[in-house]
Amino acid sequence: MQSIIFNTLKGHIEVLKQLGNEHYTTPITALSNATVGQHTRHIIEFFECLQLQYESGNINYDLRQRDNKIETDVNYAIECIDAILSGLNNPYKTLNLIVELDGKSMVIDSNYNRELYYNLEHCIHHQALIKVALLTFENITISSEFGVAPSTIQYRLQCAQ
Repeated sequence: MQSIIFNTLKGHIEVLKQLGNEHYTTPITALSNATVGQHTRHIIEFFECLQLQYESGNINYDLRQRDNKIETDVNYAIECIDAILSGLNNPYKTLNLIVELDGKSMVIDSNYNRELYYNLEHCIHHQALIKVALLTFENITISSEFGVAPSTIQYRLQCAQ
């Protein structure tokens, strides 16, 4: 799974390298005026939460930093993704996922692999939204696999045979 996450995030870096800060921070009407930078920050901070909270065994995605620099500085975002890529190989262990629902805190049993998978799916979902935004810009090359789930890619390959 780490190799799929690695390739997915590397693909994100390749897209970001094509953007200057102007495009990275441009509000996109189709995204309710969100920016590529805001969606990228959201992806990054979920992975960072998992990495930073891994040792404690308690994962709470609501404790994201919401670092404005990630959503406004494309080069800094790339650095953050590179740091995530360097820290993907934590060993399997059980984790407590802490969520707040209806004003009540809940603890849900989880594990590192499950949370990695969640972050992958979450990343792909936001990449699909980012792809919509990128279609409004000229001269941006987007892989056909960007923002597409691995199971969908596999299915398409099977259909093509």
